[in-house]
Amino acid sequence: MPVKNFLKPQQKEQLQQALRESQCPYFRERVLMLLLMNDGKTYQEIADFIGCSYRTVAYWCTHSEPDNLDSMKDQRQNGNYRKATAEYLDRLMEIVQKKPSELGLPFENWSGERLATYLAQVTGIDLTGAHVRKLLKKQRDTTPRKCCTR
Repeated sequence: MPVKNFLKPQQKEQLQQALRESQCPYFRERVLMLLLMNDGKTYQEIADFIGCSYRTVAYWCTHSEPDNLDSMKDQRQNGNYRKATAEYLDRLMEIVQKKPSELGLPFENWSGERLATYLAQVTGIDLTGAHVRKLLKKQRDTTPRKCCTR
């Protein structure tokens, strides 16, 4: 049988406030798990009530700290870390407009690997050729094209 009222009043109030204010549904679900567990519900009852798996409830109830709300946040919530900054993308588009020979390089055409190597020297941000090609494709897809009329 689960322990009822294991949370201190200030912890319970903090969790209830987080439940009301948070926009993230996953975070709210995890806070609700702790509050339901505090009411004496079992893992299975909580899983049935919320509509998630028993293992999910067991994981978050044992790994969450009521005093540390950040322990209930999933790191995926922060988004992907992006090495390529806006300045890097601007520089990439600027460099692609020029021929490598104009920049004093010994080849005639750009490749993803050559762009990555050159930009790493210029900016200090080291990306793979495939990543640079992907960024270039994405930039070209978002750049408005000029319409030619005859």
